[in-house]
Amino acid sequence: MKRLAILGSTGSIGQSTLSIVEQFPERYAVAALAAGHNVDEAFAQAVRWRPKVISLATEELAGELALRLRQAGVAGIETVHGAKGTIACSTLPEADFVVSAIVGVAGLEATHAAILAGKPVGLANKECMVAAGEILTRAARERKTPILPIDSEHNAVHQCLRVGAHNEVKFIWLTASGGPFRQLPLDQFASITPEQALKHPTWVMGRRITIDSATMLNKGLEVIEACRLFDVTPQQVRVTIHPQSTVHSLVEYVDGSILAQISVTDMRLPILYALAWPERPKSTLTFDLAELRRLDFEQPDFERFPCLRLAFEAAEKGGAHCIALNAADEVAVGAFLEGRICFTGIPRTIEKVLAATAEAHPATIAEVLAADREARERARALLE
Repeated sequence: MKRLAILGSTGSIGQSTLSIVEQFPERYAVAALAAGHNVDEAFAQAVRWRPKVISLATEELAGELALRLRQAGVAGIETVHGAKGTIACSTLPEADFVVSAIVGVAGLEATHAAILAGKPVGLANKECMVAAGEILTRAARERKTPILPIDSEHNAVHQCLRVGAHNEVKFIWLTASGGPFRQLPLDQFASITPEQALKHPTWVMGRRITIDSATMLNKGLEVIEACRLFDVTPQQVRVTIHPQSTVHSLVEYVDGSILAQISVTDMRLPILYALAWPERPKSTLTFDLAELRRLDFEQPDFERFPCLRLAFEAAEKGGAHCIALNAADEVAVGAFLEGRICFTGIPRTIEKVLAATAEAHPATIAEVLAADREARERARALLE
């Protein structure tokens, strides 16, 4: 029995993870939940799963949850809050595996703490690896603690890498749907509305990641994540537009062989893979081979998607530039969704922040978070 600490339990990845627990009750149980601001869903999850610890974003929300649990006659669940509460979940002695699915750098400290505690981590949060991948992977290597990607593209790469040695890898190919504007004329990009950008052709995701998919900044973050997770250079990571989204990623080996991972577009599959690794338990998820009747691949256009170019440039420099890329994007996407800048203002903001960022390689999580705050402040100042 593997007992899970799920960070971001009320989000889509968290809820999909809980559906896996429900499907495999003989394999998995819930030890801790970090639920953020959604106290109603946190209450329902606490009643259903009876974790030892549950964390909310604020002391007020944790108090409200504790009161509701007492009124419902539910005992034995400790309610905690804030960053310290999330860390308490990720380092809980009873937890055997941590699913890191909190959006942004908010879950960074708890993910790092889990690795330091020697707990295997299923990582669904690419921002953690982008901002502090050098620190996280070093800590994981020192403790021989696996970091297993849940993000569908990197999970696919992880599967393809199981058949070859590290020095046999020529290229890692990350596939991208191209988002909703793959064929939109460039002269119309400045007039793209948030409503248009939020209509992704393949995946149902959160608001920021959906906008990032439309700008392809999301794929740029995945390039950086791939470099960190798989210890390869930016020159070894390629991006290809694949509108069907049936091939999740590919690995090209030095002998010319290319291995692809193909499956249904269902996040439960990469979650199950990470939870069960190195096993492959039988599941109900199947793929119809008829879907392979057409597979298109094309090179991304950096003029159409300047955010992808900026991500490759940040990947080359590493450290503070990767932190600034992610932070500036989050601020710029927020401004776009609020109607304060146009769609093309997102890459312009990121480029200006990167140009003002000095080269540095933070050595601690505190330094990473300080660099993140500085980049956000710089982005906000530019937008004002």
